[in-house]
Amino acid sequence: MKTLKAVVELQQLSKTIKGKEIIKNVNLSLYAGQITGFLGPNGAGKTTTIRMMTGLMKPTSGDVLIEGKSITKEFEEAISNVGVIVENPEMYKFMSGYKNLQHFANMHPNITKERINEVIHQVGLEKRIHEKVKTYSLGMRQRLGLAQALLHRPKFLILDEPTNGLDPAGIRDLRQHLRKIAEQEQVAIIVSSHLLSEIELMCDRIAIIQNGVLTNIREMNETETSYYQLELEGDAVGCLQTHGYTFTQNEQLFKVEIDRQNVPTLLQQLMDANVQVYQVAPFHESLEDQFLAMTGGGQIAQTN
Repeated sequence: MKTLKAVVELQQLSKTIKGKEIIKNVNLSLYAGQITGFLGPNGAGKTTTIRMMTGLMKPTSGDVLIEGKSITKEFEEAISNVGVIVENPEMYKFMSGYKNLQHFANMHPNITKERINEVIHQVGLEKRIHEKVKTYSLGMRQRLGLAQALLHRPKFLILDEPTNGLDPAGIRDLRQHLRKIAEQEQVAIIVSSHLLSEIELMCDRIAIIQNGVLTNIREMNETETSYYQLELEGDAVGCLQTHGYTFTQNEQLFKVEIDRQNVPTLLQQLMDANVQVYQVAPFHESLEDQFLAMTGGGQIAQTN
């Protein structure tokens, strides 16, 4: 199994504001080549945590290490490895996309014309890069923001609500670019979003924060419980109860908690009880369902 490199480490990160502990001893590692979704209900602490990751807010205690450099003690060295995209990237609309990238390149040492052209190609803006930004769609501005964030070859990319306002094609486009960047450039990416369906498609794992506490870190391919959905007719309720199964029912559809190897036994029990079986299939619980279960139905917010 491949060992992942930790690019970012949140170590006992805490923040107290006006006597209230907003973030409580958060420990989290973010790895090269991996996209982590950062989720939480309203006021959970997502934005406060992101601000501490970028040095915009000083932790009360604990630290953030980026490529081994402390954001509190070695700010310039740490932040040099960070790229940030917020929901609506600010650009000079009267300038071309290329001129915008040149302007941002001048803020960093050693960014060559070759590097500018490289990121333009990465985000697929070759055909429109010399046109003024005011003519760009929101999706194109988002891609230009991504190009700008990548110019200095960051090892850590922070995205705060990156898909806000994008149409489905623009969302898919951004998702594909992020996957390519994570894998090819070995960048650690964290995405804070309220679009759970997109997090499910985009991310390798999720980290959930609630009331300032990191309550769950989970790989996206993990399933904690095995369920099967069956379409049944007859006394299905009586049969399932007799054999001690845990299940929920929506008319003729039954979601039964059961491991794969026990499905044949269940089917035989149903047939013995003269229950007709019209459909049986593994049931995939969506990230939305998992999130609501883990947070007690908490609403997801764009900001804290």
